[in-house]
Amino acid sequence: MIAIGLFIVAPLRVAIGDAPRRLWNVVPVYWNGIPNLSRCGMVRHAGGTRRRLQALSRERIIEASIDLLDSSGEDGLTFRALSERLSTGPGAIYGHIPNKSELLIAACDSIVARTLNASLAGATPEATIRGLARGVFDMIDAHPWVGSALARAPGRLPMVRILESIAQPVCALGVPDEERWATVGALLNYILGVGGQNAANGQLARTLGLDRSHFLGSVSTAWSELDPAEYPFTQGIAGRLLTHDDRADFLAGIDLILRGIDSARRSRAPRGAASRRPSTRPQTSNRRGV
Repeated sequence: MIAIGLFIVAPLRVAIGDAPRRLWNVVPVYWNGIPNLSRCGMVRHAGGTRRRLQALSRERIIEASIDLLDSSGEDGLTFRALSERLSTGPGAIYGHIPNKSELLIAACDSIVARTLNASLAGATPEATIRGLARGVFDMIDAHPWVGSALARAPGRLPMVRILESIAQPVCALGVPDEERWATVGALLNYILGVGGQNAANGQLARTLGLDRSHFLGSVSTAWSELDPAEYPFTQGIAGRLLTHDDRADFLAGIDLILRGIDSARRSRAPRGAASRRPSTRPQTSNRRGV
């Protein structure tokens, strides 16, 4: 046995084909600057690992997670599936994000942040709230998993972003301090509740292979056959189910809340002052569902 600097080396010869090959049993002791044997291999391996970790950024992991969530839902988001998509090992992903719960919140926050950045430009507080509501509704419709992710993380950053984005224009509307929490909460719950239910309905329809027109037609027929004395409203609107627009109905609800905020403000204002503030009523349009 030969001691050379860092290594205690035991040479061993084995035959592979006709060519002898030397295998080394290497035990690291200390390093004296001799660039020999397996240390070179270790350096090459470590360098490759560093390059892979640098290429595997948190942003890449989040974007790949969003793709998986959109295509396969929450059940499809596993570290194994994610590592296969990113051509890496699960351990490398854990180095950036510790668990699935945090990964889901990070993916949700990425979607929420880009949605709010694109939705918040409005000439008035009312227009800002409408744009925000419309953007969040479309966001949840395009990414149904976001609704459930928000529901499970009420105090986390994605929800805080939405809460603050609603609260600022509500304050700009002149809502008194003692009424702001209830007003912001009403808007928040309406936007997320209706948006989440709409996305869940769409997801269920896709899962069951339902055609929207056929499904609404069957419901409309069933409602039209109800006793008008016992169910006057339901029986009376049965024929409108086939032509209603979920998004337009949602935005009509936002306008109803805004009119309530404006009405409360007018009731508090001195006589003559309320008329100086622009109405929250949206401009009319000839297009259906707008």
